[in-house]
Amino acid sequence: MGAADLEEPQAGGRIVRRSLQEDVAVRLRDMITQGVIPAGARINEVALCAQLGVSRSPLREAVRVLAGEGLVELVPARGAVVRRLTMKDMADNLAVLKALEGLAGRLACEVATDAAIAAVVALHREMMDRYAARDRLAYFKLNQAVHTAIVALSDNAALVRAHEAIQSRMRHIRFIGNAGPENWAGAVAEHETMIAALQARDGEALAAVLGQHLDRTFERVKGLLPR
Repeated sequence: MGAADLEEPQAGGRIVRRSLQEDVAVRLRDMITQGVIPAGARINEVALCAQLGVSRSPLREAVRVLAGEGLVELVPARGAVVRRLTMKDMADNLAVLKALEGLAGRLACEVATDAAIAAVVALHREMMDRYAARDRLAYFKLNQAVHTAIVALSDNAALVRAHEAIQSRMRHIRFIGNAGPENWAGAVAEHETMIAALQARDGEALAAVLGQHLDRTFERVKGLLPR
């Protein structure tokens, strides 16, 4: 992997160019999300540089980005460590996400344009294609993009920033919430209901299913974390 910009297809067929540092951050983020680098583990620079084919400089820059997102902690005498969430951390974060997404759903149904709603529906359809292909990581990224897009429809910048900060920290939790075919199918069904409510501009129904979705995420993963 050289220092030249890298290209990656995105939802909707768009192509974005990423710097080497951004590419390393994406790959490292995916490894943490999937649990390849587990919670509590130290970021081993030597091993990761060899695995990713990069020098320490872009890796360290990527680690700083992930620390800013709350995925990684910079611990004295240990270096960078993947953040470990307790069950209370998870419950607290999901409770705030529930409030933020509920508010966003209500606002979105009031103020979003038809074109903006159609763009979210298109993201949902791409996500469903990835579900049909059982491409779990690609599905998850589109899943998170749908949640982000619904919040963006609120046209409330403070709400968007607050949601982004918490959603970043909860990536691994939400990823493992889809583990197993039954859990995954349940999450997909909830997304179908979300999109139907959004298209109908039924803010209360959308807020309710978003809240239910997050409550069920907690139920799916609560046994997996330390108290």
